[in-house]
Amino acid sequence: MALSSTFSYAWSKGKRDLLAGLTVAAISLPQGMAYALIAGVDPRFGLYSAMVVTLVASLLGSSSHLINGPTSAISLVVFSALAFLDPNDTANLYEAMFLLGVMVGIVQIGIAVFRLGDLTRYISESVILGFMAGAAVLLAIGQIGNALGVREKGSGHQHVLYRLWLTLTGDPVNLKAAAVSVASVVLALLLRRAVRRYRLPQIDMFVVLIIVSGAAYVLGWTRLEQGGHTAVAVIGTLKSGLPSPHIPEIHWNWIGQLSSSAVAIASLGLLEALSIAKSIAHHTRQPLDYNRQCLAEGVANLVGGFFRCLPGSGSLSRSAINYQAGAATRCSGVVTAVTVALAVLALAPLTRYIPKAALAGLLFVTAVRLIDVERLRYTFRASKYDAGLIVLTMMAALLIGVEFSILIGVAVSILLFVPRAAKLRATELVVSPEGVVRERLPSDPSCGAVAVWDFEGEFFFGAAPELDRHLEAIRTGALQQGVRYVVLRLKRVRNPDVVCIERLEHFLRDAQRDGLVILLAGLRPALRQALGNLHFSEWYPAERFFPEEDETWSATVRAVRYAYTQLGERNTCAHCTERFHAERSVDDLYYLV
Repeated sequence: MALSSTFSYAWSKGKRDLLAGLTVAAISLPQGMAYALIAGVDPRFGLYSAMVVTLVASLLGSSSHLINGPTSAISLVVFSALAFLDPNDTANLYEAMFLLGVMVGIVQIGIAVFRLGDLTRYISESVILGFMAGAAVLLAIGQIGNALGVREKGSGHQHVLYRLWLTLTGDPVNLKAAAVSVASVVLALLLRRAVRRYRLPQIDMFVVLIIVSGAAYVLGWTRLEQGGHTAVAVIGTLKSGLPSPHIPEIHWNWIGQLSSSAVAIASLGLLEALSIAKSIAHHTRQPLDYNRQCLAEGVANLVGGFFRCLPGSGSLSRSAINYQAGAATRCSGVVTAVTVALAVLALAPLTRYIPKAALAGLLFVTAVRLIDVERLRYTFRASKYDAGLIVLTMMAALLIGVEFSILIGVAVSILLFVPRAAKLRATELVVSPEGVVRERLPSDPSCGAVAVWDFEGEFFFGAAPELDRHLEAIRTGALQQGVRYVVLRLKRVRNPDVVCIERLEHFLRDAQRDGLVILLAGLRPALRQALGNLHFSEWYPAERFFPEEDETWSATVRAVRYAYTQLGERNTCAHCTERFHAERSVDDLYYLV
């Protein structure tokens, strides 16, 4: 059986991982160099990251489809972090970057050790949908220059839309590059349709890259012309060689300068990686271990710092391509890393024939597929709250930056959630003519003997103003109507804290002073323990507490029975007197949820 299982993997999952890994590797080569340039360092460090960081994170991670390595957002932050050094002093600049990678890894490992990765479960799916949509648009915008064959203008400190404007208003469009890009998009769409229709191996993107690159070479567009230029831009010739172990130089003043950036990169990297992994897992139904993924990210960056790597994280584009190319397990990331290493060693001269426009076309297709239109439509129909979060997160990615969009979305979702969580509902209950304790209807007459109120919601400091308002209204109403007994049903209050418990104590003491008898029904263990720790029973009669227990009758019914029993003949309420004397006794009461 074990042999059969291994054989099955070798011919099904193994083939899918191999093809996906090869496809992702073709994208990793130009991206690794480009992201290193964004960070202001030598392109080979981006390639080293595409080998080492990708390999380590794939071996240790939780997601089957997440591909780690250099990313645009992380590279931008790295560029800012190294701004305190002279850009011409490359020796110190590189050493500081290696040290930064080690520091980022240590911070991320610490987050994993203290199991803070589980907090990412509370990132709303709406925030992730907005992040993916915004990042996909930025991914497409970033490839427009390559698709049109024009040189990108501006610097990394300028807004992406402004850089796009500078790019489009600069050099004239290269029609040959545009043709390559359009051909890549059309072929990708046609081959994906064929793959789905005929259930072919999902190597469509890799095949597109080979076909378009081959056609461009045959047409002579990627061969050197007079003057040493090509008709369409290519990714360039790679330097052969693998990363070697290296201990970064440590300057204590650098640690002070880099510490805040290390925390920012570590946090941003985890949010990027976990958000991408969570988004893909939504489609694959794969369970994720968030702390394990945090540990994998940290170890990958830590090891990368000792192998001259650019700090990395989960890549949006490469992970999406890995998933769309049919990857089955984390082995696809291993294949990617090994393929990049082999390409740098043996195939470096050949990579110069891959047109940038071809890669741009594939990334356009990837960007469109990243936007889950059906899920967005479903969410917009279901909730204005979630729709607002999606729009806000997406606009933050476009206008402020993808590196901050998730943080902004999470912060706003928390700000919007707290007022909703602070809503404490108080509902008046009555004893109906049939002897049922239920929610009071507008047609029900007021009871002048016993008032029953049901509380539901979070019993924490944010709800304290609501609690004060409800309790004051109950106390005032009871005194005006001559009610002596008030039952508070607290079965559905959650997470009691000291603020609300103190408000409840003040209410009970004020009620005693006014001659009201307050019965606390449905006390859950957490609230009972808190009241016990504060010694409520030393000053408030124990018979007025009705804990929720596994009994035939609910605590609420028992409290209402107790109130009517204590009133006895003193009950002057006309409705109660007629009901209990003419129809039924107090013991016949029951509770209806």
